[in-house]
Amino acid sequence: MENSTLYFYFNLTSFMDIGHYRYPAFVFCFLLYSFILSANFATILIIIRESTLHEPMYIFIAFLSANSLYGSTGFFPRFLMDLLSDSHLMSRPACFTQIYVIYTYTFYELTFLSIMAYDRYVAVCHPLHYHRKMSPKTVYTLAFFAWVCPACYLTVSIVLVARLPLCGNNIQKVYCASWNIVKLSCVTNAVNNIIATLGAIIIAFLPFGFILYTYLRIVVACWKKSSEVRGKVLQSCFPHVISFVVYSITSFSDTALNRQNLDETKPAVSILLSTEFLFIPPVLNPVVYGLKLPEIRRHVVQILCLKHKT
Repeated sequence: MENSTLYFYFNLTSFMDIGHYRYPAFVFCFLLYSFILSANFATILIIIRESTLHEPMYIFIAFLSANSLYGSTGFFPRFLMDLLSDSHLMSRPACFTQIYVIYTYTFYELTFLSIMAYDRYVAVCHPLHYHRKMSPKTVYTLAFFAWVCPACYLTVSIVLVARLPLCGNNIQKVYCASWNIVKLSCVTNAVNNIIATLGAIIIAFLPFGFILYTYLRIVVACWKKSSEVRGKVLQSCFPHVISFVVYSITSFSDTALNRQNLDETKPAVSILLSTEFLFIPPVLNPVVYGLKLPEIRRHVVQILCLKHKT
């Protein structure tokens, strides 16, 4: 506690290792961010304007795309500026704001994937009661809690982290992260650790378990049905399964990296593993849903053909 200091800036040290690769990295990341914005915005626009897509599954896809816009905007603009800058200091308010945006993005992704899994479970296992169980009121109630619960938890969690006394300000990442700031703390706070652990179990592991359970029930329900029915179920569930697997792998990579000694890891590898959850799902989701779901694919083709004729 005697050596603790109230730091007004944090230094993102991973940028120091990029060197001359910053310029091609900037071009690549700028194009990547542009694609994320255009693809996800187009998905949302198509779902809003087409009345045939005003169904629970497509509404949740629109929410997932909106979350991709939210999370990528919380990361890319600052990241692109830092790529071309020689100084990588981030103010304390900006750092905790970025933490809030990035962490809520990750939890929103998981909560909406959980709701989408429940939607597919009801559609496959209780088709006669689907419209009653997934009424507009139910859809928006689920969406409300999917937005509010992670936001409330992370507000409390980040406030606790912000109150920690710090003995340093170097963050070994290209963005601000809560765990890296906790490691800078001069003290070990048991209350913070307990709250963080319980929060991680409730917010992360329970949804993971719920998604796996719903798909186990879907597999059992489809086991004795005809191949045609199984094909239709696979077509509607496959995009969600891909999104869930990609999210699981990318988020686990960042979590595993936090437990490693970054000094022994190649800079490029550590940067890739720590950021892939911020760009792979936002890039992949609109592509997968656009190509695999016939309703969205049909409207995309119609728009492209219309533009080609004009």
